Amino acid sequence: MADAYINIFLNDEKIKELEAAGLADQVKTIDGKQAIQVAMTSKDQKKLVKGFPGLEFDAANACTLPEAGEATLWKIVCDMKSLDVMKFAITKLYNPLAGRDVFGRGSTGNR
Repeated sequence: MADAYINIFLNDEKIKELEAAGLADQVKTIDGKQAIQVAMTSKDQKKLVKGFPGLEFDAANACTLPEAGEATLWKIVCDMKSLDVMKFAITKLYNPLAGRDVFGRGSTGNR
């Protein structure tokens, strides 16, 4: 069972892509809109919060990624033809070294 979800809200084009990927049966209605939910663990959730500051989760522990993150996740879902993609997707969505100096922690200062 998932600890949290990422909602991807759908338009007509995305619905056609889902149908082509064989995932049309995964569409849910959330807040009156059609969407899919990608499940994630609490560990993935912590990484996403670090990677996307200000990311908010609703009462159902679901969030919506910023546009760039959602586009990346959407491409992965369509390419893999599955909603069970977080083990792979988290490597594309979360960069633990983002914003850190190239030399980072543990460097001796010998540049």
